[in-house]
Amino acid sequence: MSNMDRMPEDIVVGRSDPVYMAHAYLTKVPVPAITPFIEAFCPEGGVVADPFAGSGMTGVAAVATGRSARLSDISVLGRHIGSNYLNLVDPELLQSTAATVVKEASSELQGIYAVPCEACGEEASLSKTVWSVLVECGGCARPVNFYRALETADWSKAGMQCSDCGASVSSKNRRVGEAPVVDCISCPCSPKQREQAARPIRAQDTEGLDFPEVEITPDREMYRASALGKSGNNTVASFYSPRNLRALVALRSAIRDVSDEQLASKLLFAFTGTLTRASKRYQWSKARPLNAANANYYIAPVFYEWNVFELFQRKAVAVTRSDDFVRSERVARGHGDIAVDAEYVVESAAELSLADDSVDYIFTDPPFGSNLFYADMALFQEGWLDGFTDVTKEAVIDRSRGTKRSSERYEQLLTDALSECRRVLKPGGRLSMVFGNSSGKIWALVQRAVAAAGLVIEPEHIVILNKGQRSVKGLASGFEHVATLDLVLTMRESDAVVPELTNPSYEQLVALTREVAAGGATTPSHLYLALLRSALGDGWSVAELDLRTVTETLLADGWAIDSRSGRLTRPDAA
Repeated sequence: MSNMDRMPEDIVVGRSDPVYMAHAYLTKVPVPAITPFIEAFCPEGGVVADPFAGSGMTGVAAVATGRSARLSDISVLGRHIGSNYLNLVDPELLQSTAATVVKEASSELQGIYAVPCEACGEEASLSKTVWSVLVECGGCARPVNFYRALETADWSKAGMQCSDCGASVSSKNRRVGEAPVVDCISCPCSPKQREQAARPIRAQDTEGLDFPEVEITPDREMYRASALGKSGNNTVASFYSPRNLRALVALRSAIRDVSDEQLASKLLFAFTGTLTRASKRYQWSKARPLNAANANYYIAPVFYEWNVFELFQRKAVAVTRSDDFVRSERVARGHGDIAVDAEYVVESAAELSLADDSVDYIFTDPPFGSNLFYADMALFQEGWLDGFTDVTKEAVIDRSRGTKRSSERYEQLLTDALSECRRVLKPGGRLSMVFGNSSGKIWALVQRAVAAAGLVIEPEHIVILNKGQRSVKGLASGFEHVATLDLVLTMRESDAVVPELTNPSYEQLVALTREVAAGGATTPSHLYLALLRSALGDGWSVAELDLRTVTETLLADGWAIDSRSGRLTRPDAA
């Protein structure tokens, strides 16, 4: 444990390493952010656990540094992703088998992505099609092609009009259909991808196909948040084009025919990694693709339909790079010849199957209250897998009133999970927990859960975690009362009675805000977490330490935010 005194106060990591890029998940702590904690708090060859394992990044970091990993989560999708990250297969065999299953699936569909090139007349391959929604004009009730209206307005949404009656048009108009507008093709006659007018789409028969007709029901939080009742897209299948549904079904069928179970599982990992981009949720923009809306079920007014087979083959390459990264990290640390020791089971963090005193260190990243609803969004991938997450066990707080998943239930689940962590930790073992929220009341809930579980936070090991540069809006969002950084709280078993928390006055909170701001905090979120770190270290109750209070104090004191960098500035401090 000699590295403990070398933990930094801030850790800044990017989100572009090969492991991070291999498969999407709602939230992931990058492996380089976890590694320093494992090397500081877990002896070489020790056992690292994560009861809220999600996509399994803790397991990857543990295995990469020569430790054993014991992972668990209620998420079926999490187990699929996390176990396959550590399912290291032969890279050449993976690539050759990926090519084989694509050949089998595409031959079955007889040129489903074949289109004639307008430049040379020869057959070309469709890489993606840009689709536009059709909206109902509020003036004449005729359908308006959103993309064409935007194009006519010189790509200014404010100038969009109906071509028939001149009435203003926007994304708020009722959607009445969809139409292809641009084909992006790859043809031997051009070294670069070409754009041409979209060809009429051949009717695709999806009757009887084995695709996920999984319903997203009204009791789901994301049904309400994504307004699925209004859009009518209330099944997983409704978020795919008929053409891509057929391609995905054929590809999954070919993967299932692979006899090597380890290889088939890895190919299915690459398959599920393509699902979001292969859907209608991948947003178009004039400048560049905007990526998919991972945190909600949203179809933009203009979206992409990508070639599923191209996506899959690129993802197979990304998966191989992830495997290579893990192998190289193990070799660099002298563990290349040691077998991977990792296990991922589906179970509640409040009821771990691990034995007492069996774990050296725990690193975990539980859901942050009501920020995200993992089980709802996992339906999108789990519809293609075998089994679904038990939503009744999810440690979240519903945004809707009158539901069973209350803040009191969340606090009890977190308390029980932390109590289980304390039970399985060896004497002297540490637990590090990532957490982020803008509400002091949620942070106070965490304080109570930690104390009730018989743990104590070590102030000297509270670390601010920044997962790479965000957009200006993200950096500036402290003035929108949303934190964009997280804290990592490291705790140990309490060997004494935890003293009562002190309730600071509003004046004390304001004074602390001014003191920390004067110390050079860069963004509102960074300032907020620095305040939390100070308050937690001093034994203060943080129930009233909301980001709103912080930003109001900053504004009253003349602070502003730079529109380009998103950083705090004092215009009057020349």
